[in-house]
Order: sequence, then structure tokens, then C-alpha cells
Amino acid sequence: MTSQRRTPGSTKQRMLDSAVLLLRERGAAGVTVDAVLAHSGAPRGSVYHHFPGGRNEMVLGAVRQAGDYITALVDESVADGDVRRTVERLVAFWKRALTKTDYRAGCPVVAMAIDSREIIPDAAAVVREIFARWHDSLREALSADGFPHDRAQRLATLIVSALEGAIILCRTRRDLTPLDDVHTEIAPLLGELEPG
Repeated sequence: MTSQRRTPGSTKQRMLDSAVLLLRERGAAGVTVDAVLAHSGAPRGSVYHHFPGGRNEMVLGAVRQAGDYITALVDESVADGDVRRTVERLVAFWKRALTKTDYRAGCPVVAMAIDSREIIPDAAAVVREIFARWHDSLREALSADGFPHDRAQRLATLIVSALEGAIILCRTRRDLTPLDDVHTEIAPLLGELEPG
């Protein structure tokens, strides 16, 4: 989700990538202009050049980028037509992300949801939209797999909620077992069709 490439012309992208990582590790309150500049190596004048709305625009851009990344991962996986495989890929992605950051970085969308209401007024709407996209993609894939609409709706809610909760538990415990547990318990549910 983040990149430390220092290529010419990518100042805005470096700043967004840095903001995503800081959001994952410190929450919305920890994503300051100074922290992003220090992490990205971008010059101070680039903030208002690339983000005329200042810090809030930069943070919202970062959470949208992170949301788009996971949405693409979900959409790519569900295109394969196997929601169990989608869950497996998401679990593997988060396990890599957690171990790569020594359990410091979790989901930036959850970070934005938890502590941004007073800090960034538009955050709640952006977070709702991102979670809705993830949920809708999973629900549509489950429906395509033959699950009745109501059950597909509930299972999509379960998948998103369980994975996000497991990520938080993994960070707290510094252990990947919660993601393994979620995968183990959800996988059989995705193979159990009810009569339509």
C-alpha cells in the first residue's frame, strides 16, 4: 500500500503513500503536515501545491487511495468467482502487511473511522463509502455464487467485520492467530448454500 520510491515527478504520490502509512500506524490525529513531509522527503511548499485544501485534503486523499487499493484487491479476487479464495487472499494480504510493519500498521480506513470525526469533517462519509464498496463487492460475489440475497448481505457484513476486527486483535496481540481463526471459521460458511 505504500511505496518509498523517490522518482522525479512523484512528490504528490510520495506524500499520499506517507500519509497512508502514518494513518495506518498513528491514526488520523497522527497525520500532520510535518510528519508527512518528514516521512516523504517532500518540500514544504508542495503541500498546498498538491493539496490546496491542506492537511484534511491530503488525509482524505490517502484514505481514498487505501480504500481503492483494497477495493481493487477484492474486485480482482471476486472476478475469479470464488469468494472463499477472496477471503484467503485478503487474509494473506493483511498477514503480510502486519508482519512487514511489525504489527504497527493496521487498516487505514478503520483508523480514519475511529478518530477522525472532529478532526476531519468529511471523513465519516468517505469511510462509509469505502466500507460500502467492499461490502457490495462481496455481496455481489456471494449472490453470483448462488447465495440468496439476504444471506449474501449478512455474509458480506460478517466477512468485512470479522477481518477488520481480526486485524485489530492481531495488532494488539502481536500475533496472526486472529486472522487465521477468522479464515478457518468463515471458509466453511461460504460453501454452505441455503435453498433459494
